[in-house]
Amino acid sequence: MTNSSTHRRALTATLALLGAILICRDAPAQTASVTSTAPRAAAGARVVVLPVALYNAQANVQEASDSSQAVLSTEVLTGKLQELLGQQLLAGGRVAAAVSSPKAQATTGKRSCNVIVACARQVANSLEAPWVVMAKVSKTSNLIWLFTGQLIHAPTGEIILDDSTELKGEIIAMIRAGSRIFAERVARTVRNGGVANNFPNAP
Repeated sequence: MTNSSTHRRALTATLALLGAILICRDAPAQTASVTSTAPRAAAGARVVVLPVALYNAQANVQEASDSSQAVLSTEVLTGKLQELLGQQLLAGGRVAAAVSSPKAQATTGKRSCNVIVACARQVANSLEAPWVVMAKVSKTSNLIWLFTGQLIHAPTGEIILDDSTELKGEIIAMIRAGSRIFAERVARTVRNGGVANNFPNAP
């Protein structure tokens, strides 16, 4: 068996595991965070996406290249949401300007806005977007990373999606997969008015 064949099989098995992990985590997250099945916003409502944060303070080895994984996750997450939601998605310059505003900065305690829910909500509310997406990639070791993502209803602070996926294997492929799967869940939930459907069989 070639190395490439082995890699493809390992990647396929890991992707299957990603789905299983999300299924297991999805039910309690929804039960804890979502108290109503009534739509919270129109299907075409705006969505703010903040850059994906990096956490590697607890990793057994920290490397300069770790930050590139957060950049990659941001690119994949934003790109997939742009593909699925089109003009509903607010990212880039408009979001950066809102993050830099005095009102947003007042909520951060001198930390980065993309790790502070209050700041994320302020940014989304200032852009008249009912939805804001926050995510982070966390490094445990060179072989194990974690992708976590939240979809938050900005007016109320209600967490609609709260996903956590362990990424094992070839890290670039796994970060791409984890970010893409979460983006698809976000887009599906936004189009459903903020009512989360069960993964992966939702329309």
